Amino acid sequence: MVRERNTSALLALILLLGASFPYRADAHPLAPALLQIRELPEGKAEVSWKTSVLQVRGSHVVPELPPECTPVGTSKVAEEGDSVTETFTVECAGGGLVGKTVGVVGLGDGRNDALLRIALADGRVIQEVLRVGASTFVIPETGRPSSVFTGYIRLGFDHILTGLDHLLFVFGLLLLATSTRLLIETITAFTVGHSITLSLAALGIAKVPSGPVEVLIAFSIFILAVELARGPRTSPTMLRRFPWVMAFLFGLLHGLGFAGALREIGLPPNEVPLSLFSFNVGIEAGQLAFVFVILALGFALRRVLERLPTWSERVPVYGIGCLSAYWVLERLSEVLR
Repeated sequence: MVRERNTSALLALILLLGASFPYRADAHPLAPALLQIRELPEGKAEVSWKTSVLQVRGSHVVPELPPECTPVGTSKVAEEGDSVTETFTVECAGGGLVGKTVGVVGLGDGRNDALLRIALADGRVIQEVLRVGASTFVIPETGRPSSVFTGYIRLGFDHILTGLDHLLFVFGLLLLATSTRLLIETITAFTVGHSITLSLAALGIAKVPSGPVEVLIAFSIFILAVELARGPRTSPTMLRRFPWVMAFLFGLLHGLGFAGALREIGLPPNEVPLSLFSFNVGIEAGQLAFVFVILALGFALRRVLERLPTWSERVPVYGIGCLSAYWVLERLSEVLR
């Protein structure tokens, strides 16, 4: 009971801190952009710029091409699902792309990353992840073998740590699990569940519209909040006795949400297993880091948290319930629109 009160009070504190963060709380802030450049003969290159409609409102990210490269002809714009792709051709003076600088402007406003994929005329493919503080890239003569592995790990890590809805669900699981054994089983079941659907959706085996998935993810958090509000009873419910079952089932749903970001940037054709594995590793690393920090803070502040009044236990539960209900209504309105 003391552990539950400590974790509950700590959750209330972090909810307040999370509400002060500048990123959006109503959707996944990470909507990676994809900048693809394919080198053509005679100093030309085909540029494909793919962005998500799920970007932070007010953000404006645009590709930054070398000053020697100027657009020729007309551009084509295509909408597909939650993304918009603009394709156009540029003509670069002074030879090929090697040695030139490309980048993306506005990553700070969008609070996301951009994947850069360059196909040179000699057949070599170079990939890099652009982020705030490193939004430009000088095209080298050869690519780095580890760029795909580290790049997709960073994307997965950022996605879980900037997705407030997923973090609140993990928070709820921490409150629901009343023992260390149950906590390990529950977190493991959630990991297995979302890993399955993430892989299936990313590979195109499971195709589900992102809008309804986002609504159901918010609803899963609301169900968890309702169960937490009931509190422990003499005859605990199935969710209390076997929280790992709910974690697995809802993990399948959350995996479809994780796959949404991965679909936006795509998987490298020649390195699908590596990039998918790396993205999943990044998600798990971020999730475990989050759990570790919460438990460590709970242990470090246990004496302070024990002095909080009993009513403080209800604050985080009602906070999760209200926020998740708001997400359900907002995302449902987006789908119906």
